[in-house]
Amino acid sequence: MADLKVRIAGVELQNPIIGASGTVGFGREYGEFYPLSAFGGISCKGITLQPRQGNPAPRIAETPSGMLNAVGLQNPGVDHFIEHDLPWLKEQNTVVIANIAGNTYEDYCQMAEKLSDTDVDMIELNISCPNVKSGGVQFGTSCESVGAITKAVRQFCKKPLIIKLSPNVTDIVSIAKSAEYEGADAVSMINTLTGMRIDIHNRRPIIKNNTGGLSGSAVFPVAVRMVCQVAQAVKIPIIGMGGITTWQDAVEMLIAGASALQIGTVLFKDPYAPVKINEGIARFLDENQLSSVTELTGTVQLW
Repeated sequence: MADLKVRIAGVELQNPIIGASGTVGFGREYGEFYPLSAFGGISCKGITLQPRQGNPAPRIAETPSGMLNAVGLQNPGVDHFIEHDLPWLKEQNTVVIANIAGNTYEDYCQMAEKLSDTDVDMIELNISCPNVKSGGVQFGTSCESVGAITKAVRQFCKKPLIIKLSPNVTDIVSIAKSAEYEGADAVSMINTLTGMRIDIHNRRPIIKNNTGGLSGSAVFPVAVRMVCQVAQAVKIPIIGMGGITTWQDAVEMLIAGASALQIGTVLFKDPYAPVKINEGIARFLDENQLSSVTELTGTVQLW
């Protein structure tokens, strides 16, 4: 069988599939279905310096080929994560990625410093959350702001640093290059697109936050395009995400330029998706006489 191992910024994952932040919580629920080693890694629920209650309900809505969410980073805070969730996660034989979000540079830097002294394997900077009214999103929308927050956090972060990029920008390539220049070890992309649904009977938005993040297979072609563009411009690894639902999607995203993948919305429909996707990738590699999944990355032949 072909080798599914991948290496991102010096960290080895047993397979390229990572549970996307906000969809796998801190892993416990999926641990009831199968060993969490089915994932190459888990990007934990976005955590903030202090606990957050999140946005008022309703905060999730179904859309054609996807969903909108505006959960608003509900989480128990970084100290609770370190004390109660991380020790359990480190026993699960999977790479642990701490996803952090904040309102200020100081928030991000403090969390990066705290987490650098723990057993997390990597830190993912969520600077692109589209459903939080204050903080987060303003750091991810320009080359200058992405570069500045990356540079600031890099000084405090001793772990491999992933910058999660927003698709809600005019030039994602320049933004990725800015993150790379200021010290990012990898980028993950794409976060959700900003979307909206309206109840035609009461003429109000379905989600109390008015807008939310659109995810699911509807965004997949956008994600493939952006990953492919960024892969032509940066040397650091790309963790591709956005609507990956099948093993064929996963292979396509790898060919576009991703070194590893995050899956999220598909898990709500099929919790066993990581198992099925890894099995499909392995079959594809064997059928095409490829010895390693790394042989797929960035092999797209553009016209």
